[in-house]
Amino acid sequence: MTGTWHARAAALNVDGRAVVDGERVAAAGGATSADVNPATGAVHAEVAALDAVDIDRAVAAARTAFADGRWSGLSAEDRKERMLVLADLMQQHADELALLDSLDMGKPVREAREVDVPGAIATFRWYAEAADKLVDELPSTPPGSTALVTREALGVVAAITPWNYPLEIAAWKLAPALALGNSVVHKPASVSPLSALRVADLALEAGIPAGVLNVVPGPGGRAGEAIGMHRDIDALTFTGSTSVAKTLLEYSGRSNMKRLSLEAGGKSANIVFADCEDLRAAAENAARGAFYNQGEVCSANCRLLVERAIHDEFVALVAQASLAYAPGDPLDESSGTGALVSSAHADEVWAAIEGARAAGDVAAGGIRPAIGGSDAFIAPTVVTGLPQGHPVLSTEVFGPLLTVEAFETEEEAVTKANATAYGLAASVWTSSLARAHRVSRRLVAGTVSVNTVDALGLTTPFGGFKQSGFGRDLSLHAFDAYSALKTTWIQHG
Repeated sequence: MTGTWHARAAALNVDGRAVVDGERVAAAGGATSADVNPATGAVHAEVAALDAVDIDRAVAAARTAFADGRWSGLSAEDRKERMLVLADLMQQHADELALLDSLDMGKPVREAREVDVPGAIATFRWYAEAADKLVDELPSTPPGSTALVTREALGVVAAITPWNYPLEIAAWKLAPALALGNSVVHKPASVSPLSALRVADLALEAGIPAGVLNVVPGPGGRAGEAIGMHRDIDALTFTGSTSVAKTLLEYSGRSNMKRLSLEAGGKSANIVFADCEDLRAAAENAARGAFYNQGEVCSANCRLLVERAIHDEFVALVAQASLAYAPGDPLDESSGTGALVSSAHADEVWAAIEGARAAGDVAAGGIRPAIGGSDAFIAPTVVTGLPQGHPVLSTEVFGPLLTVEAFETEEEAVTKANATAYGLAASVWTSSLARAHRVSRRLVAGTVSVNTVDALGLTTPFGGFKQSGFGRDLSLHAFDAYSALKTTWIQHG
């Protein structure tokens, strides 16, 4: 199959132009940026690099589409049917979409094909099916009056999505926004725009009208700022770094107070107590939680806290489990992980590993192999013995680095787990149901996974506390980011 993926990659005919008002268009100023495969360094596309002029055009198209009702005016049943057609088309093009994500950001094509693309398709189907199941409210009012509480689409929604899950996280945002009847301006990460552009083509083919889904690739410094400051965007949903999330908060305040839903950084802890029933399974999950997707996961369980009585044994098990995530050619289905998103990002991750190596002990990994002529690969690395206060213990690295700390008591474990600026996720391993409840309640995290890692599903909300941001993707709660409640009060007595 590896040769097949390489052949498909060679045969791709990629269109890097934006999708605005139902058409493929170049940037008004003609600017483009090279779309680079981090696993090889090869340029496989030139992508339109949009700026404020282009964003104005996309927002105007979205506003017109919303105002004239070509999408917002359809029944929920009609929107559902067209979104289901889009999901079917994505299924037909699943291999192409997986390949685009793999080439863009270096992840194994196997994972993109088996996890990311099916997840995105399921998300569109789930929200499509939910669209006509939402109900209005008829609250109690005094005699002689009737009040109706309705959920209203906001209008123009902007989505800024990250490069680590280009298609799947985009689906988390686009599907509920579209299901409610909003029009969308989507800015994918500048290094991974291709699957988003292709989905916009498929949306038009599915019967979602022109102007309803616009995809505007471009650098954050220009296109992203233009979106954040735009006065005709009603809401902005974002997944990315905490620093950018804070900037978007400023933009909202300086422009039109657009609604924000922000999912930002993380530094998630994985706590393993000595009463864990199956240490080997816990170790395999600890490796998965830290090294899956090259460790480029906002909720990665990158801080391992282990009760001292089992510390040495557990570290050895994790080191062994990390071997399953050895990096290799992303188009080779036997590779454990792929390349990091770029050589520049790999340099940043490697600097963090070198800093950890100087202060602690490397129990696994700690090497940066050159594969296929690229230096964007880093082996899964486990570091123990770092002193308290070391920057790596509290700073998001966003790569395959797992730190291990020992603890003596439950109180110490919880204190260490909460000792970051973030609050996105955490995991707890214990055979005691009482301890599971007790510790989970005290952890400051949007999701606490017990006897597993990084648990999520379409029916449960995903988001964080503290500087991991606010707002929730997934579940019915996601609709809150793209709608507002309206009260209509009728006095008839």
